[in-house]
This record gives sequence, C-alpha cells and structure tokens, in this order.
Amino acid sequence: MQSVLLLQSVVGAFVDVLPRVGRIAVLVSAAVYIANVAVAFGLVQQIAGLSRLLTGPANLPDEVGTAILTTTVSTTAGYAMLADLRESGFLDDRATLIAVVMNTFFGFAQHVFTYYIPVLIPILGLSVGVFYVTSRALIALAITLVGIVAGAVLLSEENVDGSAQLDPDELAAEARTRRERLVDAWDRTRPTLRRLVPRLVVVYTLVTLLVARYDLNAITGSADPLTQLVGLPAVSIPVIVTYTLDTTSGAAAIAPFLGDPFTPRQAVATLLLGGIISFAVSTFKRSIPFQYGIWGASFGTKVIIVNTVLKIVFISLVVVTLLALPM
Repeated sequence: MQSVLLLQSVVGAFVDVLPRVGRIAVLVSAAVYIANVAVAFGLVQQIAGLSRLLTGPANLPDEVGTAILTTTVSTTAGYAMLADLRESGFLDDRATLIAVVMNTFFGFAQHVFTYYIPVLIPILGLSVGVFYVTSRALIALAITLVGIVAGAVLLSEENVDGSAQLDPDELAAEARTRRERLVDAWDRTRPTLRRLVPRLVVVYTLVTLLVARYDLNAITGSADPLTQLVGLPAVSIPVIVTYTLDTTSGAAAIAPFLGDPFTPRQAVATLLLGGIISFAVSTFKRSIPFQYGIWGASFGTKVIIVNTVLKIVFISLVVVTLLALPM
C-alpha cells in the first residue's frame, strides 16, 4: 500500500514538474543553440565591444560577455550559455563562478520592466516603490562589481582554455554554407541538452515531493527576533512572512501601512529583510532545482552558496544603513 502511494506521489510530482521543466528545457535549448550559432557565424566578435567593458577588467573572454548580456533577456538563457562554456572546458570552475557573480545585476535588470515597474511600484506607490527598486538595483550592482574585482585579482589566461571552444574562423572554413553552419551548431548543442534536461527532471521532481511532504513555512518564524533586533514595527512580522512566501503579496501587505507606522526607509528595510528570510525557502524551492539542473550538485552547491552569501551580506548592509540613519 505504501509503495502504491509513493508511486502515485512520484507520478503526480512528475506530472506537475513537466510543464516547468519543459519551459526551461526550451529556453536552455534555444540559448545554447543561439550561442553556438553566434560562434559559427562570428557574431560574438561583433558584440565584443559591449561585453569587453565587463569582461576585460575581469580577465574573461568575449564569449562570457555574450552570456552575461543575454541574462538581461533571460536568466535561464544566460546561465545555459555559461554552463555550455564550462561543460566544454572553455572555462574552469573559478572563471565560471566569477562570471555567475557578474551576472547578478543583469539578472536583476531583466525583471525591472517585466515586474518591478508594472507590478511592484504601482503597489508600493511611486516614492517607496522607486526607493525599493533602486535599493535592489544598487545591491545587485555591488555584487556584480565584486565579481569584476574578483576576476581582476583571481583570474588569468590559465582559467580559460581557448582550444576547447571552436574558433569561428575555423568553423567558417569547415562549414562553407549557412545550412552547414546551422547544422554544426545544433550538433554541438545536443550533448549539452542530453546532460541538462534529464538532470532538471530528476531534481525538480524530488524537490516537489519534499515540498509536498514538509512544511517550509515554519522557517519564517526566524523573522521575529530579527525585527526586534533592528527595531521595526510589530506589523512587520506578518509582512515579512507574507513576502517570504510571495513577493507581490508581501508588497500588497505593507502598502496600507506606508506612512503609519512605516516610514519609507522602514518599509524598504522590511521588504529587504523579508528577502533575507525568504532565501531559506526560495533556495530550496527554486535555486536548488534550477542550479543543480544547470550545473550538477557539486558546482551548483558552490553557485548557491556564493550567490546567497553575497546577497545576504549586501542586503544586510543596506538594511543596517537604512535603519541607522537619522529619521
């Protein structure tokens, strides 16, 4: 009986995750293929001027800049391009990890016009909304700058294997027609998809099963001592709990209290603090499936740790600064 119930749970979880994995698989497929087409036609060199402003100081090649700029359109696509560069041996783990850190601001920028401006700012109001989005932008920019500095200090030519990535000129000589170049790009895309897509299915299914079995909401209880420590109004507790579970609902929950009892700085600090608490839940429900699916467990864990630590550090600094300034 238990085995039957377990099988039903697994099948149900598998059915639930298929649409999500399908969307990610399509994005990954398109991103990796586009990246290989860009190499095949030498397009990487044509946008190198833009990307070199980032990659040059960080001692990273132009291909990394292409992936980072792609993140402004799709985080999944940008990560997929970086994963392809790492899987091919073009980038070692250190260079890839620094590139991921540099991705932060561009991942944030993607959401400015799709979520922050049309959704969050109208909920919070122009003043508090712009204040909050600006704070998040500065946090993301600071993390990206940390990545650039880290690349300047820690990276060299030894972290990049140029021979692992097929040279565009050589590819153009081998594939004389446009169709041959496109087919060759797809041939180089398939191995990456064979590695990534099954991994995504397995990890998302396991996480869905665990989320259904265990109550993650209890984690938000840690918000109480934190709000007391920093001196936020008592009503910040339900706001933070709501924000932890859903950012839009969290913003809607605080909106009626703007002005009384929340000052704009307290409101922004509360939402940022909610972001820190939510990492525990969002990491398990979203980051682990996504990062493990893209990178595998070992390197995916490194990415999660670095991203989480940097975000918590810089968000905490902003929260402390906001609350320490005279009202």
